[in-house]
Amino acid sequence: MVGMHELAVTQGVLDLVLDAADREGGGQVTRIDLVVGELASIVDDSVQFYWDIIAEGTAAAGAVLHFRRVPIQFECRDCRALFEPADEDFLCTSCGSGSVRVAAGDELRVESFDLEPAAAGPAATADQPTKEP
Repeated sequence: MVGMHELAVTQGVLDLVLDAADREGGGQVTRIDLVVGELASIVDDSVQFYWDIIAEGTAAAGAVLHFRRVPIQFECRDCRALFEPADEDFLCTSCGSGSVRVAAGDELRVESFDLEPAAAGPAATADQPTKEP
């Protein structure tokens, strides 16, 4: 089953990438690198499914999506140690405190994308008059 949450996420990624591509002068987006934390509740296949539908007819149609997963990492508020939790145990592995915060693993961001510049039209030369608007 495809989740609806991923539709909104995928639309946000598409909007962000198309806006950035326009600021760079346009062209064809060929690759998008996404960073997805384990806590982000994002299913790669669902994002890809929606991407294939909503990117159709845009400068990002056919772009290859690459997902880099980031593991959950906590920071202890008491001793400041960084650690990856073991199973469902969120206690600090250094001091045993239960006062922790998520330091990594909840992110979802576009890390980068590849853009092939738009092909320039035929340039006017001294022998070819330019057209006035």
